[in-house]
Amino acid sequence: MESERDLAPAGAGTSGAACGQSSPPGSSGDLIFPAVARLELDELLSQLVERAQDVLATQGRLRGLLRANRMVTADLSLDVVLRRIVESACELVDARYGALGVIARDGHLEQFIHVGMDPGRVEAIGRTPRGDGVLGLLVAEPGPVRLDDIADHPRAVGFPAGHPPMRAFLGVPIRVRNEVFGNLYLTEKRGGRIFTAEDEELVLALAANAGVAIDNARLFGEAQHRQQWSQASADITRHLLADGDDPLELIVQRARDVARADTTALALCDPTARELSFDVAEGNDAELLRGLRVPLETSLAGRAVHDRAPLVVADVRTLGGSEIDKLDVGPIMIVPLIASQVTSGALILGRRRGGVLFSDEDLELAAAFAAHVALALELARSRAARGRLSLLEDRDRIARDLHDHVMQRLFAVAMGLQGLAASEERAARAERMSTYVEDLDETVREIRQTIFELRGRATPATGSGLRAQILGIIDDMAGAFGFTPRLHLDGPVDTAIDAAVGDHLIAVVRETLSNAARHAHARAVEVTVAVADGRVSVDVVDDGVGMGPTTRRSGLANLRGRAETLGGTFAVEPGPAGGTRVRWSAPLG
Repeated sequence: MESERDLAPAGAGTSGAACGQSSPPGSSGDLIFPAVARLELDELLSQLVERAQDVLATQGRLRGLLRANRMVTADLSLDVVLRRIVESACELVDARYGALGVIARDGHLEQFIHVGMDPGRVEAIGRTPRGDGVLGLLVAEPGPVRLDDIADHPRAVGFPAGHPPMRAFLGVPIRVRNEVFGNLYLTEKRGGRIFTAEDEELVLALAANAGVAIDNARLFGEAQHRQQWSQASADITRHLLADGDDPLELIVQRARDVARADTTALALCDPTARELSFDVAEGNDAELLRGLRVPLETSLAGRAVHDRAPLVVADVRTLGGSEIDKLDVGPIMIVPLIASQVTSGALILGRRRGGVLFSDEDLELAAAFAAHVALALELARSRAARGRLSLLEDRDRIARDLHDHVMQRLFAVAMGLQGLAASEERAARAERMSTYVEDLDETVREIRQTIFELRGRATPATGSGLRAQILGIIDDMAGAFGFTPRLHLDGPVDTAIDAAVGDHLIAVVRETLSNAARHAHARAVEVTVAVADGRVSVDVVDDGVGMGPTTRRSGLANLRGRAETLGGTFAVEPGPAGGTRVRWSAPLG
């Protein structure tokens, strides 16, 4: 039988535990914590997990920021860089919609690059924002703006019809070399959440890097742009040196391409009429500009020519009364063509209404291009003048030969035939010989006309004679028609017409041919200027489309007014073989 002493060791452990004695290490007893200590440990573990998750989230956002920075700096095309900035910002803070507004010099948004909307919705909304409401807040006060609900802000102006609902908003400025280039706008964080302070910090960091990327892209773009202008100048010079066709078309085309303009025109000075003539135009509404003539003193292009300085206008409609304010043109740049201290015209570059304004760099490069073109044209004109001088010398020699030799021989033959006809007995032969004499007389008259024309064309272009001026107009209009109009000059045009009537006569010839060039679509034009019976008359006949219902009649009203001022007559009628015939006459002074 066991004694209590034998059982004591088994019960001693329990009794010892009850008395506060701990079990020796390695014993089989459970580890038990007090309730309060257990709660504190759970809380610490929970905080540790949360902070670990925050660290992971922060690492993820930093990786996202690095990825966004890589995307933004991976290209040197400014358009690509701007779009990638918006896309990266949306991805970085989980925004549904994003946009970047580029600020123009007038404080409005000249570009608005947006992502998140489908093309159909964009088309339904219409024009892009110009920087009003909350968007304009960042323009007026450059700094981060974070809103839980856009509608709660005092500057909110609502959304246009068809615009998706937007509440949460985050906007930050993008600075390039300490100047605000534009603003980055983000709205509608996914899941209905609001943008946080951490989102704002991340987007600010992205905006700082975006400013550097934009600066690099702009520098690269400017270098490329300068190269394009230089190449355009070189192309025109090569064209002129190669004796190519009329370079005006090439000048306008190259300028339009390089300047990214929608409408381009070249207006040349007409010193005798104190006018600018839009000889060449390309692009939008070009047909309304070709052949247009505007006063040198009061027109927009004339101002640039008179001041000998480039002119930039943000919106031509704000001026009112301009020769081009009826066109679909907003921003416009006019650069005078100056060479050897002489202004020969102006290059006009325009963009559609609402288009990007021309920058200072655009103006500088266009002015350099215009100066180069003006010099090249001056050299080409000098070379052409030398060629014309040689041709005029040949014409003068031909005229002398016709007068001294051919005319005299024909006259002698005619006199001999007349003598034979007088002595001929048979009437039939006499009649035939008289016919031959008449033919010879007609030939003599035509040769005399040719001599007049040859000697008239031998007069320098700056000559004051009416014949020389009329011949100059014919030569000038050859480019507009694509052929040289045929000219007949009868009577003492240079000596019988006084200065007052002569000024009207020159204007009538020019305006009539300009109207025909713009509207007739003719393949042949014949001009006759005659002085007889105390009157001077102008008769212009073309084989074009005739006087249609849409033909502009402002020029015809000018012609009629000139005739009435001098007590003369004016008429427009169908041509003998189709087309149009214009008759104008006035008494000599």
